[in-house]
Amino acid sequence: MTDEHPRIKRERKTVKAMVKIYCKNNHKLKLDICNDCQTLLDYANLRLLNCPYQQNKPSCKNCSTHCYKEPEKSKIRKIMKYSGPRIMFTHPILALRHIIDGMKKNTKKN
Repeated sequence: MTDEHPRIKRERKTVKAMVKIYCKNNHKLKLDICNDCQTLLDYANLRLLNCPYQQNKPSCKNCSTHCYKEPEKSKIRKIMKYSGPRIMFTHPILALRHIIDGMKKNTKKN
């Protein structure tokens, strides 16, 4: 992952932060993240590593290629809906970058 584009690295950090916020507040385990949330995070990371757009990647909601399978798609939507408003308090820079990335609609491939 050393040759990973900074855009993808940032996206991975953002997704991880959102999953952690959701898991901490909804699953209330003593662990950093529960097994179900870790499985979803692993899936999201795999999808990001295989994203055909890489540095030109728009936010997932603006992407023309929806790469999540249905069960994972509904789970990640639920997590993002919950964590989106809350991430500003724990990771304000990531949140701001995510908002800016969300404004981009460029789906041009490498």
